[in-house]
Amino acid sequence: MFLAFTLLAAASTSCTVVDGDTLHCGAERIRLLGIDAPDDPSNGRCRPYPKPGAICDARLAAASKASLRQIITGPLRVTRISTDDYGRTLAMVYVRGRSLSCLQLEAGRAIYKPKWDNGWMVAGECPGAVYR
Repeated sequence: MFLAFTLLAAASTSCTVVDGDTLHCGAERIRLLGIDAPDDPSNGRCRPYPKPGAICDARLAAASKASLRQIITGPLRVTRISTDDYGRTLAMVYVRGRSLSCLQLEAGRAIYKPKWDNGWMVAGECPGAVYR
């Protein structure tokens, strides 16, 4: 069982894109639930050797980050689910009623990670993108 709570955040003033699956909203780092975007090779997941499953590609990482930056136009609704081992908030984040996780999957800018999908929320909201 998990507890979720929601907060509205103004994307234009308080949230910035860290990479294709992480936002920085004020002092909070928010990891999008259920997805994994490519990492820049300088990222800790990629050095000194890539961790299992890591996608270490500078071009793909930049494209994923740019994609997320383009879609966070307007107010964001953040539904916090839990925190990860790095202290980041795991959340479903929405813009104009659409999940950012789903949008990144649909754009081909991230991959679905079932083990990171607490409560199967991403699979439930965007099954077409998850199971293609």
